[in-house]
Amino acid sequence: MISALNQLVDMVEEQLTEELDVRALAALLGTTEYHLRRMFSSLAGMPLSEYVRRRRMTVAAADIVRGDEDLLSIAVRHGYGSSEAFGRAFRAVHGAGPGDVRRDGGPLRSQPQLRFRLTVEGSNPMDTRIVGRPAFRLVGHAARVPLIHVGVNPHMQEHIASLPQEEHARLKGLSATEPAGLLQVCDDTDPDSREGTELTYLHGVAQGRDTPAPDDLDVIEVPGGMWAVFRTSGPHPDALQTTWAATATEWFPSNPWRLRPGPSIVAVLERAEDFSTATCELWLPVEAE
Repeated sequence: MISALNQLVDMVEEQLTEELDVRALAALLGTTEYHLRRMFSSLAGMPLSEYVRRRRMTVAAADIVRGDEDLLSIAVRHGYGSSEAFGRAFRAVHGAGPGDVRRDGGPLRSQPQLRFRLTVEGSNPMDTRIVGRPAFRLVGHAARVPLIHVGVNPHMQEHIASLPQEEHARLKGLSATEPAGLLQVCDDTDPDSREGTELTYLHGVAQGRDTPAPDDLDVIEVPGGMWAVFRTSGPHPDALQTTWAATATEWFPSNPWRLRPGPSIVAVLERAEDFSTATCELWLPVEAE
């Protein structure tokens, strides 16, 4: 995966002024667009699309400072149909418009070319198991919420708190297969995992494909496949979020599995009364490389 990401960075440079076909690049590298985007954003700290934009604007800034071409020609060469659209993208990266930079020589915020390197970590073993599951369905109450990477997501909390106490008990009684118990499900997540983008959050349980779902509940159909299950324990949600990040930085680069499209699921096995600490299982859909 480290090698594949570095090849992706090289391909970005080669096609910087062209439309990037990430799916074709992923196939060429022997992986999938879904997995490549997720690993890139997790390890680089920014979505692939944002990195490409920053690199384009870094190169474009040099063209503007040189002053050999008009702004529209530079905009078109870097993939923008108008100088207005180019100006908005340029200002978002550099904090100043192209005209200001041409006149004053700055300010400029350059994005260096990334290079991924393997560092020796993982001194703490990750408690993981690989599970094969037939198709099942997730049933419960769903809402669209923004993605928040660190800390408690207040929108998810608000959604859960809006449900009557007896509804939690009712849902728990509907749990009929693994992952067991009340579940926190994230589905339809942005491929680049950009913070602030919307996802579908479902508070519910898992049932077999043949179990009829109550008409008043939302349903997510989950195809059969393999799952990597990570057990976490400690302060909540810090321990869970730390393990989630470590799956990208430590587990996937050193194991012959990659992410496949599907929901991520958190099963809370034990917790303190105030939810300050918890033991959880994080279920991620995977497939063999």
